[in-house]
Amino acid sequence: MSFMKSFNKVYKFTDADEAVECIKELYDHSRQTLLDRFDEFSKSKEFAKERASACYPYLRIKVENAKRVDSRLSYGFVPRPGTYSTTLTRPDIFDYYYREQIRLLMKNHDVPVEVGYSTIPMPIHFVLGEDFHVEGELTPRHMEALANIFDLPDLSIMDDEIANGTYHPAEGEDQPLSLFTAPRADMSILRLRHYTGTNAIHFQNYVIFTNYQFYIDEFIKIAHQTMQASDDPAIRESRSEYTAFVEPGNVITYNKNMSGLPADAADETGKRMPQMPAYHLKRADGSGITMVNIGVGPSNAKTITDHIAVLRPHAWIMLGHCAGLRNSQNLGDYCLAHGYLREDNVLYRDLHPSIPIPALSEIQLTLEKAVSDVTGLTGYDLKKIMRTGTVASVDDRNWELRPSIRKNARLSQSRAIALDMESGTIAANGFRFRVPYGTLLCVSDKPLHGMLKLPGMAENFYRQRVEQHLQIGLLTMALLRDIGEDRLHSRKLRSFNEVAFQ
Repeated sequence: MSFMKSFNKVYKFTDADEAVECIKELYDHSRQTLLDRFDEFSKSKEFAKERASACYPYLRIKVENAKRVDSRLSYGFVPRPGTYSTTLTRPDIFDYYYREQIRLLMKNHDVPVEVGYSTIPMPIHFVLGEDFHVEGELTPRHMEALANIFDLPDLSIMDDEIANGTYHPAEGEDQPLSLFTAPRADMSILRLRHYTGTNAIHFQNYVIFTNYQFYIDEFIKIAHQTMQASDDPAIRESRSEYTAFVEPGNVITYNKNMSGLPADAADETGKRMPQMPAYHLKRADGSGITMVNIGVGPSNAKTITDHIAVLRPHAWIMLGHCAGLRNSQNLGDYCLAHGYLREDNVLYRDLHPSIPIPALSEIQLTLEKAVSDVTGLTGYDLKKIMRTGTVASVDDRNWELRPSIRKNARLSQSRAIALDMESGTIAANGFRFRVPYGTLLCVSDKPLHGMLKLPGMAENFYRQRVEQHLQIGLLTMALLRDIGEDRLHSRKLRSFNEVAFQ
């Protein structure tokens, strides 16, 4: 069925699959219209005067009774009667996500959804996608004429007011249906390619952040081993859980234990590494594991989570190293964060540090179980190697040299057990963007007690602990996947007047 027979028609659906098919066709039509015009423009020496414009699809729902079928879910319903809408983009990435959100809206409210074209134009940069560099592939004369013919990105409609709870529609306007508008999502999709070296479509729903290449090296080793063919039927079956492994440059290695998969992608590893390289161990349903080396500092942590959040992952956790603040801790001990003392100075305007970031039981219990399963320690014995407590995050890597931090009374008053630079930011942005979060750090030095991180000691420590710590992280993600997304997304993350989309 083609929905383009009547270009400006508004369509209503009571079936989520049909609604998504309509969204795809409307989006593809707008995109192809702009691509065709851009192709003519890029090859022409004389430019047409008429503008080339096409708009994003929208989804709208009108609800007269906000009573819902299942009150256990944290999403999939609107909070009160009214009209709600959002713009939509990249159904190739958000196909399953849109389908599930629409299905839940119909289930909870028993009303049709409306699909049509919005009045928000699609910027040509976003239409061209991650693999086209406008400034690099057009002449200066074409660049000068670009804004006269095509719509360009408009920052005035790409903020985080909805997520921050500061957006208030004007009288008569629809209430928001999702945290992110289509232009905001498109911007992040392009930024993800820039920062991570991989396209957004490869990102999986379970994300591990780290600040050390040692963890990435171990992850790469495990992933490539998983992709290798085995003659042992049991091993082949165990390795067939994942379909492909993607590295920066969109280098794709497919699982040789599975039939019907494409040939590996060309090797582009010789190109420069991106700022925060990402690696993706993919499953067919998107529930695999993405790992990102975010580097050092809360600014990087905020940057990458600002953009990954638009993909609506089911969980992200931080695996990294920290300074142990208690003399009773040993190098290699684990710290499970149940609270955060945030002095990272990057999220103050969006989420004031006075706002508590709660521990999420689903994540906490799963991390603890993973530590127990991997180390073999249970019950009271687990306390030999792991402490649960507050993690302090600061914005100065050389904090040891600053008496104002070393003698900070809040470190003691908050009962902090560890200090790092990224965990508080990752957890706070998870809270802000409604993405379940957690932190498991490993003590690599104890500066307050005379044990500084020095080259020889650090190298030996990393070799000993990285493999075990990563195995804990990977097991955590597998266990969280088994919990299921409907139970994993905690109601603790939802506000009073919440959007319906997860």
